[in-house]
Amino acid sequence: MNDQFARAMAALTTGIYVLTVSDAAGSHGMSSSWVTQVSGEPPLIMAAVGRSNFSRELIQRSGTFGLNVVGKRGKELEDYFYSEPARRRYNLDAIAHQPSPRLRVPWLERAMVAIEARVVASHEAGDHTLFVGEMVGVDLASNDRPLTSLDLDYVYIGGRQAVARDRSGWD
Repeated sequence: MNDQFARAMAALTTGIYVLTVSDAAGSHGMSSSWVTQVSGEPPLIMAAVGRSNFSRELIQRSGTFGLNVVGKRGKELEDYFYSEPARRRYNLDAIAHQPSPRLRVPWLERAMVAIEARVVASHEAGDHTLFVGEMVGVDLASNDRPLTSLDLDYVYIGGRQAVARDRSGWD
């Protein structure tokens, strides 16, 4: 990706989320910013997951995922899931979580909102898989402001690539 494309991608603002999934062996979470609502009725959300990410395999097998909205007071969640120590198969042992009531996906205790979703469609798109999930339950844990890419000093633009946010001229 050339520098102009990278800067353009970095200008796209996103929310900051932690996507979670589990199987009989353990639970996994990943920092996720490529998430959006795609339908109001039924309530559908979409999350893009890199093809090489361990979460992709677990989501395909289980047909479920959790989406945890990170609030400003929970920024340490983004810090952890974007760090090297989180880049392992079952990485939720370091983070307080509980299974959601219906689908048993991990809900993070520090998330401001947690969603449990059942996969209803998936699509291959470049180096990612787009998982469309129907929301089947939510937990509104705190009245915080959602963390966004504008709150971070970097922005994820794909693969293991992030770019430092150039704030000059944006204020």
